[in-house]
Amino acid sequence: MAREIPDLVAEVRTGTGKGAARQARREGNVPGVIYGGGKDPLAININYNYLLKRLKAGRFLSTLFNLKVEGQPDVHVVCRGVQRDVVKDLPTHIDFMRLHDDSRINLFIHVEFVNHDAAPGLKRGGTLTVVRPEVELEVTASDIPSHITVDLAGKTFGDVIHINDVVLPAGAKPTIDRNFVIANITAPTGLAAAAEEE
Repeated sequence: MAREIPDLVAEVRTGTGKGAARQARREGNVPGVIYGGGKDPLAININYNYLLKRLKAGRFLSTLFNLKVEGQPDVHVVCRGVQRDVVKDLPTHIDFMRLHDDSRINLFIHVEFVNHDAAPGLKRGGTLTVVRPEVELEVTASDIPSHITVDLAGKTFGDVIHINDVVLPAGAKPTIDRNFVIANITAPTGLAAAAEEE
């Protein structure tokens, strides 16, 4: 269930500070920094269009990347922040954190719902209300799940799905120490109103 580690290509940024960052943006790059892992921070540039395509693909902040920088050894990183232009909402700076394969990190993992057609509540016109489309889990860097799966088979009106009802991947645990709600199944409004009148 662990995802393949995609490559992310960057180049070393010469110079730091606002002037160098502005120059990088003029040249069609997004300036960034790699920090952590017991090493000095490394200033980098990532091609703007290349980064934008990755961001639009989704789940950027919960993906472990194999960062390739010319002249440097490949390093595993997760994105810890994307600063955006307040008007255009486009990336202006990006932060990455170095990870070792045995590092434990908190990431938001996508929740996937399966067996909609085997849920009596949904077949009879009920609605699946998703409270948390992503759940923050503490995971091992070398084994980040691509998603967690919620099985809707047998679920009917009024059923509530909590985090404890979900089988989590080995080594993953929720960051919140309570049995929080992920989703529930609600009856159609007509049916709910009729039940109330009875």
